[in-house]
Amino acid sequence: MNINEPDIYQKARERMVQTQIAARGIKDPRVLAAMLKVPRHLFVEEALKDQAYGDYPLPIGEGQTISQPYIVALMTEALELKGPEKVLEIGTGSGYQAAILAELARWVYSIERYPSLARRAKKILESLGYNNVIIKVGDGTKGWPEAAPFDAIIVTAAGPKIPEPLIEQLKDGGRLVMPVGDEWSQYLIKVTKKGDQLIKENLGAVRFVKLVGEYGFEE
Repeated sequence: MNINEPDIYQKARERMVQTQIAARGIKDPRVLAAMLKVPRHLFVEEALKDQAYGDYPLPIGEGQTISQPYIVALMTEALELKGPEKVLEIGTGSGYQAAILAELARWVYSIERYPSLARRAKKILESLGYNNVIIKVGDGTKGWPEAAPFDAIIVTAAGPKIPEPLIEQLKDGGRLVMPVGDEWSQYLIKVTKKGDQLIKENLGAVRFVKLVGEYGFEE
């Protein structure tokens, strides 16, 4: 992180973590520490920097968004990361969620549909020293079979159902978090894989951009 970073952002991050995240029940100390550390304002456009720590999503181009901080924290906490894991992220977007994951896991594999977003995210992550994030451009609904299996999978776009390849690429005992529903009504679903069984938990109503791909929505 830039040591010349204005103190204004440090204070804004502290306020974000206290009022938007901890106050809403996020308890994992590692997640709170990561949210406090990662400079969210570097992942948004220059013109939106003053809004980076607001309690809402922001546009990042290509019709995509950087998720509301609380949702990032909620999804991350649900993955139950302890440190040695290999995580798959579907939808790199700005790269912010990948940076949070990189603080908490050994490896982060991230797939993005839009080359322009992938390039920008890669540049920001590298500039911040996150050398444990691997990004590729492709159809995230197919997962990343060459790097599977994964301890945890996070999908940052909503699909009509959980893509079968992602279930197959999840380790036994692994956790997957994804918004599921149609364009207007979605729920954040956590899946824990226990042998052939999938234990599902509803974490509440959410609103995400559409997951487009072979096992998601059509273009």
